[in-house]
Formats: sequence, structure tokens, C-alpha cells
Amino acid sequence: MRCSHLAPVLIVLVSLCWPLAFTHARDDGRYANSPLKPWFDGLRSSKGPCCSDADGSALSDSDWASSGTRYRVRIPRWQTEIDGRPQEMIWVDVPEDAVITEPNRAGRTMVWPVYGYGGVSIRCFMPGSMT
Repeated sequence: MRCSHLAPVLIVLVSLCWPLAFTHARDDGRYANSPLKPWFDGLRSSKGPCCSDADGSALSDSDWASSGTRYRVRIPRWQTEIDGRPQEMIWVDVPEDAVITEPNRAGRTMVWPVYGYGGVSIRCFMPGSMT
């Protein structure tokens, strides 16, 4: 088979698999009765919807930092464990358009990372109060 015959097959495979690289929903129904669920479901940054509380991760005070209006978060480098080894944690700058500016009704700092072929990026970030 010549390589020119493989191109259409590769295009179809990439187009089918590409969205899977950016999905990581973990909503297993445990938050369905939470009074904050509708608020989380409608939460958006300038980058788009943040999904829901189950898709976000709460951060401890030692895993985020601010300097003026700029933020950084410490999150896992990969979405899942590799060979059962502990996750490598990295610091990632939060883009300004990922910061949620409305009042934080949850009270805790949260981040919605997106893992893809290019690494990790931040879709939404909601600062809490540092104690």
C-alpha cells in the first residue's frame, strides 16, 4: 500500500481521536443534589464554560499563588498516573482570560486544567481566600 492511500485513513483517525485528548469529565453523579450544582454548571471564564464542580479541582493554599492580578497554580503534569508512580507537580501560569471574576460561592480556590498533546493549560481558575 502506498503512503498516499494512508493519508485519508490517518485524517479520519485523527479527527475521531482529537476531541478525546481534551476531555476529562469526571461527573459521576455525586454532586447532582448539591445546591451549588446549577451555579457550577453555568460557570464560565472568557475561555468558555468551566463544565461543573466535578471537573474542577480544589487547591490548597500552598498550591496557588498570586501577585497583583496574576495567578499561578501547582497541578499534576499529566491527567492520569503513569505506571502507578506519584504525579509530578508543576507550576502553571493562569492566563488572564481563564480567571473567573464573579464572586466565589464555593469559597475554595478551584482550577479546571485541560490536558492535551501540547501539555496542560488552564481553562478556568477561581481564586479563594488565602489563609
